[in-house]
Amino acid sequence: MAKTTYNYVGKWDASRMARAYSTNQPASWKYSLEISRALKGKYIQEGEQFLNDIISQKRHLPLRTYSKKIPHKRGTAIDGTKSGRYPQRTCKVWLNLLNTVRANADVKGLDVKKLKVVHATATVGFQRTSNQSQGRISGKVKKAKSAHIEVIVREVKA
Repeated sequence: MAKTTYNYVGKWDASRMARAYSTNQPASWKYSLEISRALKGKYIQEGEQFLNDIISQKRHLPLRTYSKKIPHKRGTAIDGTKSGRYPQRTCKVWLNLLNTVRANADVKGLDVKKLKVVHATATVGFQRTSNQSQGRISGKVKKAKSAHIEVIVREVKA
């Protein structure tokens, strides 16, 4: 079943915009929100480079909202903060989604080099639980995180 509603509030121009949506991805919802904040307003190539740098641990993901007990990283501040982490699994999910939205824009005939992220967001997905045995009597319930992620890009005039 296809997703029919998006969280985008702005005006939709079908001839210059493309979108991609992914449900229940195995990614942290909090890290996804921070990534979406960092990607808004960037070109797709810049966003992919940013995510690849996080995966290779050259840059950190700046955590502005969910930053309690997060250590600071060395170097200059990114987006006004030095606290951050390297969420590799979440970044790989976002890379796949950026490749999907690039392919959707290519099918529509948009210029891929001029695509700018207009809207990116994440919402809480379905939480799967599994029991981990811990001795004879008691066990521990582990929750697997998931998130719904969406990206909308627009072709800007150069």
